[in-house]
Amino acid sequence: MATGSLNPRSWLYPTPRGLYCEPGGFHVDPAVAVDRAVITHGHGDHARPGHRAALATPETLAIMRARFESMPDTAQQSLRYGETVRLGEVEVRLAPAGHILGSAQAVLTWRGQRIVVSGDFKRRADPTCPPFEPVPCDVFITEATFALPVFHHPSDSGEIGKLLRSVATFPERSHLVGVYALGKCQRVISLLRAAGYDKRIWLHGALLSLCRLYQEHGVDLGDVAPASEAILETFRGAIVLCPPGAIADRWSRRFAEPISAVCSGWMGVRARARQRGAELPLVISDHADWPELSRTLKDVGAPKVWVTHGREEALVLHARSLGIEAEALHLGGRDEEDG
Repeated sequence: MATGSLNPRSWLYPTPRGLYCEPGGFHVDPAVAVDRAVITHGHGDHARPGHRAALATPETLAIMRARFESMPDTAQQSLRYGETVRLGEVEVRLAPAGHILGSAQAVLTWRGQRIVVSGDFKRRADPTCPPFEPVPCDVFITEATFALPVFHHPSDSGEIGKLLRSVATFPERSHLVGVYALGKCQRVISLLRAAGYDKRIWLHGALLSLCRLYQEHGVDLGDVAPASEAILETFRGAIVLCPPGAIADRWSRRFAEPISAVCSGWMGVRARARQRGAELPLVISDHADWPELSRTLKDVGAPKVWVTHGREEALVLHARSLGIEAEALHLGGRDEEDG
């Protein structure tokens, strides 16, 4: 890593379009369409349509093709984990971020200085994607979605246990589980399977295409089926996954005395749980919580940390207390609703 006086802001800096790498001629997760983009993962606040060229993992590009009609007009450059490519004067490598299928950290090296853009990440085991890889660097750019000391997420298995105990306690009722379509849905299915639940899991139509994409990329989800095709099914005792907004929609009326559950890191906040109408809030997050963020700062060992999209100031103060030079980037265009 760099030992000289190169200012990282001289070659990677925020712009109205997003984080721009000048010697590489590309943006990282830009907020609007640009000439060349490096994309960390497929969520819509990081992966936008319309770029002239996009570099990402093969899985992220597949997700983008599935979601955006304009992708055929984009020159797509696939980069697997650990491979290195040169864009302009900059070496670019992608390292696993542990967030969702295909999620990556962008590892950028120029003139001996290394900057890592984490994208979104988590540190917990997830069978649907490779685990986060700490990359030593000169500057670490971290998300801060749950960067407040109050956020200590409980164990995933414990939260899935709550759902399964409710299913056992109310065998005559359906359980509607609100999940984000990309990442959360497939992870919750995998957690249910790991807990020994081998029955059919029913899916809202909006979740089908991305579940198929995960299966095509080797993620075994077991027996899943669209709820719309179950003509004579009563769904008593069944687990039905759907977008959170569908729980209060007309779509939910066909289910037997449904119990509503919502899976999100935000379900630890009572006001958020009430807002989502969650009778059974399940704190299952795809982002690092406070202890995991603190651990990551130590693991990467960067003397400089830039913080973005979330509780920026709290993490900046914490990093400074560890002797790290830290600042907030104040990048816009990020969505905190998917926790």
